[in-house]
Amino acid sequence: MRYISTRGDAPPVSFLDAVLAGMAPDGGLYVPEVWPSLSGFGAAHFFDETAADVLAAFAGADLAESEIITIIARAYAGAFANPAVTPLRQIGDESWLLELFHGPSLAFKDIAMRMLAQLYDVALSKRNERRTIVCATSGDTGGAAVEAFKGQDRIDLFVLLPKGRVSDLQRRFMTSAGAANVFPVVLDADFDACQAIVKALFVDPHFAGCARLSPVNSINWARIAAQSIYYITSSHILSAAGPVSFIVPTGNFGDAFAGYVAKSMGAPIATILAATNANDNLVAAVERGEYRRGAGSIATLSPAMDVQVASNFERLVFEALGRDGVATRGVYEQLAQSGGFTLPADAIGKIRKLFRAASVSDTRTEAMMKTVYESCGELVCPHTATGIEAPASTDLQMTAPLVSLATAHPAKFPDTVERATGVRPQLPARCADMFSRPEKFDTLPADVEAVKRYIRERSRAWS
Repeated sequence: MRYISTRGDAPPVSFLDAVLAGMAPDGGLYVPEVWPSLSGFGAAHFFDETAADVLAAFAGADLAESEIITIIARAYAGAFANPAVTPLRQIGDESWLLELFHGPSLAFKDIAMRMLAQLYDVALSKRNERRTIVCATSGDTGGAAVEAFKGQDRIDLFVLLPKGRVSDLQRRFMTSAGAANVFPVVLDADFDACQAIVKALFVDPHFAGCARLSPVNSINWARIAAQSIYYITSSHILSAAGPVSFIVPTGNFGDAFAGYVAKSMGAPIATILAATNANDNLVAAVERGEYRRGAGSIATLSPAMDVQVASNFERLVFEALGRDGVATRGVYEQLAQSGGFTLPADAIGKIRKLFRAASVSDTRTEAMMKTVYESCGELVCPHTATGIEAPASTDLQMTAPLVSLATAHPAKFPDTVERATGVRPQLPARCADMFSRPEKFDTLPADVEAVKRYIRERSRAWS
């Protein structure tokens, strides 16, 4: 299995090379040269069996069967509060929640991040290397990365988080790990600015080379591949009556694109509705093919979705343009120069065969949190509620069964949940001492050179 760049100007690489590099040298994102098929998948598969099948399909000859079994066991065995890892919970006659928050940091990103951490461990051990990992977070990526990578000897992890734009609990997952290889950095900026700094680090070849940089944001292909697992398992479980529709709260579009990956491998998926908050650039992009960079993200009740520049949308653009790297590079050069682009009609048509998008206000998000609690006794986080409410904002008639991705535990947003429902969600027992743990973090200006200097002084991989 080889991986190519969405911008068409980088040589194909192997799976592990794509994982360690994250971004292609031409500025594009890696995707598989061909889509593998999981046609032999059976509905009786458990999560770990499906995870092994998916990893084997995307890794090709890079990983032996024994290595795959070890990676999956270390990533998932005993790490999730629910043995199903991503259980389905029925909330209506034909409506389901796909609970993705049973991992160590109580968010869906644990599922992919734990696999990615084990992939790094195997790859770096084989090569006898160290790496510096840098990630930007709008809330949950950083916590999941810290939980997955803390204590790894071959990794130093630097997490850039926007000041005042994540919940207290989200911040504490990053700042109270107490691991010597973890460096949380608070920037006086929004998520888009944090993400822009990460990208600037990677496109500086001298710095990236000396620091041995690797990414764990969803630009890393392994993150997308791992997130496709729960689309495959849940769609097969529920598909007796036909293809399944999914609602995906999303900001960076990685989780939504993982649904495209699952369908490309043969999963029975009818439609994917991308749900956004007031940061609604993806609505115009999916519905009309008009992609515009906003002036800055708007703070909402669903902060992990406070994103105006959705990095993973590039992968969908590449597919919609017929996997034409030159054309994809052209529209993203236009984005850099003028702040936006419009896709041709045939590309928009291809996107809308699977995707739709809708924006939901904070007011309606809070109202839906209350409705869900009163109707079925479930507390849901504001991101999840945004998704459940989203179909009301579109003319799309979604095929049942309908699965809403529950992306975070409600206890990560206790004030919002309590205001909406009158009930304060409790932290799981394994996190009960979170607010008594000491915090450790540094504060920096939103300046690329300041971040470079900080990393240079602390990375053990620097050469």
